[in-house]
Amino acid sequence: MLCLHSPSNPEWINNAKDNIHSILIDHAHCEKKAAANALHLIQNYPQYPQLVLEMIAIVKEEWEHFEHVYAIILQQNIQLTKDTGDSYAQQLSKNIRKSEDVKLLDLLLVDAIIEARSCERFSILSKCMSIPSYLREFYSTLLASEAGHYLTFVDLAKKFYPDEIVKSRLQQLSAIEAKIVQQLHNQPTIHG
Repeated sequence: MLCLHSPSNPEWINNAKDNIHSILIDHAHCEKKAAANALHLIQNYPQYPQLVLEMIAIVKEEWEHFEHVYAIILQQNIQLTKDTGDSYAQQLSKNIRKSEDVKLLDLLLVDAIIEARSCERFSILSKCMSIPSYLREFYSTLLASEAGHYLTFVDLAKKFYPDEIVKSRLQQLSAIEAKIVQQLHNQPTIHG
């Protein structure tokens, strides 16, 4: 799916469906962090109007997703807890190079890969008959958005770097991401 080199372990959905409240809480935090990440890119790269405009759109959309997830959390009388972090994203982010001439490329491509993995996980949730139909429908509605964000990040990378460099680096980071996913403990989190 998209750029992913490895599918999620089937055990992940077993843990997710049995702990759907944990999935919802983590999902809320993921949407919040995605919005904050887009703001971070605006803060650090204001000299690129196209990037700023695309990130404004992503901030709005991610925040709207957060609002939707939070509404579900409230309807289910679930208590939103503090964010415990996302070791998947942290491990992947360790591969962002520090040199300014390539840092933006890596930031955009890591963001693209995270969106691709979220899209895959939402697809799995949307087809899981063990969770309520309203949640399957909700996750189904997010698929196009996540795929769109993936394309936005890759397209932006191609605006600032040659296509071949983008393709090569995306392949490298996707291979790294596959190894990270294979080592996950299948926790009931979006990227667990």
